[in-house]
Amino acid sequence: MRLDKFLKVSRLIKRRTLAKEVCDQGRISINGRPAKASTAVSVGDVLTVTFGQKIVEARIEVLQESAKKDLAAQMYTILSETRRSGEPDLDDDDEEDEA
Repeated sequence: MRLDKFLKVSRLIKRRTLAKEVCDQGRISINGRPAKASTAVSVGDVLTVTFGQKIVEARIEVLQESAKKDLAAQMYTILSETRRSGEPDLDDDDEEDEA
């Protein structure tokens, strides 16, 4: 599946044309390599997307040609969300482990 289509179907980016623009701007990488809109994605690939000051890293879990809104979020797992300054998001509180 093409990267721009995956971004649209998974709703990481709402419109395919916007997904293509983001790819053309070099704001998306797959497994650490810059990606074009036409780059093929596979299950297990790690996407890094820069949204303004926010950097989101997600792993592809499922590839589907179409998905309803509630199922779209199951197509990927968010691995991290950070600000460009390197500080973690305040929403990210799942790393504490009490022993």
